[in-house]
This record gives sequence, structure tokens and C-alpha cells, in this order.
Amino acid sequence: MTTARSLALVKSPRDRSVRGRADPSAADEAVAEAAVACALQRAIIHQQAGLLARQERVLADAGIGLWSCRLRDGALDWSGGVHDLFGVPRGAALHRPRILDLYEPASRRLLETLRHRAIARGGAFALDAEVLAGGRRRWIRIRAAVESEDGRPTRLFGTKQDVTEEIGRLAELSRRAECDPLTGLANRRGFDAQFAAQCAAQFRTGTAGSGPEPLGALLLIDLDGFKPVNDIHGHAAGDLCLRRAAARLAAVCRDATLVARIGGDEFAVLLRAPVDPSGLVERGRRIVAALSRPVPYRGHGLRIGASVGIAVGTAAGTAAGGGPARLFGRADAALYAAKDAGGNTVRIARGGGRSGAGAAQTAVARGPG
Repeated sequence: MTTARSLALVKSPRDRSVRGRADPSAADEAVAEAAVACALQRAIIHQQAGLLARQERVLADAGIGLWSCRLRDGALDWSGGVHDLFGVPRGAALHRPRILDLYEPASRRLLETLRHRAIARGGAFALDAEVLAGGRRRWIRIRAAVESEDGRPTRLFGTKQDVTEEIGRLAELSRRAECDPLTGLANRRGFDAQFAAQCAAQFRTGTAGSGPEPLGALLLIDLDGFKPVNDIHGHAAGDLCLRRAAARLAAVCRDATLVARIGGDEFAVLLRAPVDPSGLVERGRRIVAALSRPVPYRGHGLRIGASVGIAVGTAAGTAAGGGPARLFGRADAALYAAKDAGGNTVRIARGGGRSGAGAAQTAVARGPG
């Protein structure tokens, strides 16, 4: 018969110390708990990896990729989306100097400037850069931030996005905003922008280089006899004369940096430097001859003519003459001198001159009529 005392002295299986297999010990439980935690961690990592993969696919579909660059040695790390943007096979080795060679030179210079500035200041930057990627030109929007450790910059990271279509749409909107819808030439807005840029280039260097080409000469053209065409034959005939005049002017000035319609029946031509004054005179004569040819309209030959005023845009003349406004004034005064001489002729302003009547007096006849 078992007494209460004997029952109390009997150890439970958990308390027994045996060499054989027994119920899990405290150490076994710790191992089991660690295994469960490890499995849970693997599940979380797998889930996060799947989420990252899905996010990368979404970004790639939107033309966006993730990138980083280790500053110590320039090592690059790209997501698949960036590989696709640059036309570099996924998994291929990345060498920063070779990647930089894909950038258009001006974009590369700007990228390097912004990069060095961001690293020095510990900041961020954004840039739209033109690249030759996968055999085609693309625009890529780069966003970058600097990562630092103990106050030292260690890494650049961010996103790269294909914005080729966006840049194309903006360029088309800009082109339309600076284009005359009737003739297809540049309008006054487009002319003013190009004229100012070329005058600035002429004043800076006086020689051709990167960016806008220095201005060689400005030609202003005004149609003679255009108002009677409108009054007698109507606006449809007048519009036809404007379109024909624009096409003929563009043909005579194929080498011009810009041909523009800057007013109702007023046109302008910008020629790059250097220019030959005698060649300018001959150019003016050819313009007058081309625009004076009859324009066929409903069995009639509509007759208009042209007066041409020319100002040479030397670096010294542009600076001494007060820039674009004074240069335009000299050409305009030469044009009025041509009109006052009866039209269908050319006048060229010599020297720095002045705007208004002073410049008109320096103009000399150099054309028919």
C-alpha cells in the first residue's frame, strides 16, 4: 500500500535525470522557440522580398529604377529598371566611367557639378539628363541623396526615371508657342529668344563654340505692296502671299540660324558669324528677287515686293551699340531707308551706328530699285 509519504518522494518524469529520451528540457524548449522565431523571420524576409520585387516591377513599368553609388570606389548598384533605362543587360558588370560615356556632354558636365556639390554639402539634387541608351537618345530624370556615416559621405542613392516622352511633349509645346501657325516659321517670341542668345554669344566670345552660335548679321524684311493685295483680293490671298513669301525666304536663307515672321508682313533672318558684307548685299538682292516673283492666285499673278535692312553684328559693334535693342534699331533704320527709297531694294547699316534716324543715314543702297 502506498503511503502519502512514499507518493511525495516519487519524482515526476519531468524531474528525473536519465540518460534516455525524456520530455523536452529547458534547453530543448529554447531551441524550439529559436527555430520558430527563425522560421517566422524567414517568412517575413520572404514576404518583404516579394513585396520589394512587386514594387520594383511597378517602378520598372513606370520607367523608374533604383540606384546607388558607393563613394569610396564608385561601385554602382542598380535595380533591373535602371539596367533597362540604360540598355545594359541585367546582371552585367557596371563600370561608372563607361556609364558616364553614355551621357550627352553637357548633361554629363552638369551631373558631375551637381554631384560634387551635393557630396560636399551633404545634400540632394535632381537633374534631367540626356543619354544615349540602348541605341536611342533618352531623357532620364535623376534624383539623388547623400548618405553619411559619422559625418562622412559614403553613398549616393536615389531613382532614375525615363522622362523622354514628357520632355518631348514640353519641347513640342514650346515649339508651338514659338511658331507662327500661318507660315510655320518662328514667331516674334521665338525670334526674341534666339536673337538675345546669339547676341550674348557674340558679346561673350565673338567666336563659335558650345551653346548658341554668335550672331553674324540681322536682316529685317518688309513686304512691299502687301496691303493692296489684302484690300483688293481679300485675306485668303494675303495669307497665301505670306506663306509663299515665308517659303521663298526660308529657301534663300537655308543656312540661317533662324527665319521668323515677327509681324503682319514683317520677317527677320539671323545669320551666324562670320559674315562677308558683300555676301550680305548679294543675299539681300536674292531675297528681293525671290519675294518679287508673282504669286499665282485664281488665274492672277499677285505681285508683292520686299525691302531689306541689314545690320552686321560684330562683337565690338554689339557691345558698343548697346546690345540686341540697338542692333535691331540699326537694322530697322536701314529697312526704313530701303522703304523710303521706293522699296524692292536693300540697305545695309555700316559701323556701330545709332538707332533711329542716325542709323538710317549711315545705310547705303545695295540692291535693285
